[in-house]
Amino acid sequence: MINLPHPVRVFFHAPATDLRKGFDALAGLVTTAFAQDPTSGHLFLFVNRRRDRLKILYWDRDGLAIWYKRLETGSFQIPVASAEAVSIEMTATQLSLILSGIDLRSARQRKRYQRPMPETENRPVLSCSI
Repeated sequence: MINLPHPVRVFFHAPATDLRKGFDALAGLVTTAFAQDPTSGHLFLFVNRRRDRLKILYWDRDGLAIWYKRLETGSFQIPVASAEAVSIEMTATQLSLILSGIDLRSARQRKRYQRPMPETENRPVLSCSI
């Protein structure tokens, strides 16, 4: 399991991705699909069509790194996006639940205060809710 700091931003690429892609191809997807910088420190999540394999591309101090997981049985329960959505932003907690096999549709989060996002961080990315 990977340890995720709370303020990290996680972006999920909604369409299925060919996971034979390596560092350069995934970094290109980050630039085009997410309109983000791959060296920003955010996590960029990609899954295959069967949703049994998952790659996370991230910047690790001095270079890009890929975290890869293959399920022997079952699949990842990924948030449902609208047909036109290319990316979904999720929290580090939601990513941890997905990696642990928890169905986000049945998980409920109790109401909590959320600090408003500064204007400089507002980006046109869909948000995922539990």
